[in-house]
Formats: sequence, structure tokens, C-alpha cells
Amino acid sequence: MLIRVPGFLKSIYPDFVWSFPQKKDSLFLTFDDGPCPEVTPWVLDQLDEYGAKATFFLIGKNVEYNPDLFSEILRRGHSVGNHTYSHLAGWRVPVDDYLMDICMADSLIGSKLFRPPYAKITPSQARHLSRMGFKVLMWDIIARDYNRKLSGSACTRNVVPHLHPGSVIVFHDSIKASKNLFAALPRTLERIYEMGLRSESLTINDL
Repeated sequence: MLIRVPGFLKSIYPDFVWSFPQKKDSLFLTFDDGPCPEVTPWVLDQLDEYGAKATFFLIGKNVEYNPDLFSEILRRGHSVGNHTYSHLAGWRVPVDDYLMDICMADSLIGSKLFRPPYAKITPSQARHLSRMGFKVLMWDIIARDYNRKLSGSACTRNVVPHLHPGSVIVFHDSIKASKNLFAALPRTLERIYEMGLRSESLTINDL
């Protein structure tokens, strides 16, 4: 079953970007939680096979541990965003601690494009981030590939039938998600190609 972002979140956070309905010939693949040595190189090769570009929302500590992979993502023409340093759920963290963690990640990633882990961020945290120059990209399609109770086929069904121009799709660049990612991403890329769409990367200037 496809999990869509609850409507009330969009009303609470009207400045967040959830999709790009004005786009008619492209959509936007995104990958959270990397870079991951066991998964990221495979993802990059899959994207290359279809000439697809993507946006990687990276965890700061993973960048710190894998600087070569971070450089390789950029070298292959993809964009990057901040996904906190420690993968924090904002609802459980004081504002100052949350912002400090994001700033630690920013010192390594250098992008003001942000996505909150678990989609959990408080209005106060969001206001502070906006004042600091960050912009938040959410999504309108999520594979749920991180859920080990789901099969690769189920994750594929969470994505492929729902693809449309302007979509922002979330996969996860992690060992936990790898089994489902390895099943769902190739079929997703194939379907994007069949639809005559492009997968493009995003920067803060696009929001």
C-alpha cells in the first residue's frame, strides 16, 4: 500500500516542497541515508545506465566515514542535500540540538537543501531552518524500501503505478533498504524511460 504524506502536514508546513506539478517532462528521484559503501556504487551505476540524475540526502556521519563516495556522487553529476548528521527525529530533539546536528552535517555536505529524517520536524525547527537559509524538500511518493516486512514487489508497487511528471520519489541508500531497493529501483528507472520522462537532480535554486 502506498503511504502518502498526510494532508495536515502540508497545511502545517506550506513552505515545504512536496512535488513539482508544473513539470511536464521530468520527475525527481531522491535517495536518503547514504552514502553507503555496500549500496551507493550500485545506485550510481543504475542511474548511469538510464542517464538519470538524482538528489542524495546524506547523513553527515556517513559522509565523514565515506568521503570518496560523497565525491563520486558529485562527480557523476548528482546533487546532494542535508539529512542531519545523526539521522535525528526532530520531534524528540530540542531545537538547539537539532540545529547543531544539521550544522555539523552542513560543514561536510555544503548544501542548504534539507529533508528531515522520518519527516519529523517541529514548526519551531522549521522556522529556524528557514532563517538559516535552508529549504525543505519532502516527497509525494515513497517506496518504503526500509520496511523489512515488505517485499521488493510491494515496494515496486508503491512507486511504479504512481509515477507522474513532477513527482518526488524517495528511496533509501542503506543496507537496511537494499533488498527492496535492488528490486524496485531498476523497474522504476525502466518505467520512467517507458513514460518518456527524465529524472533530474535538484538544488536549492529549484525550490
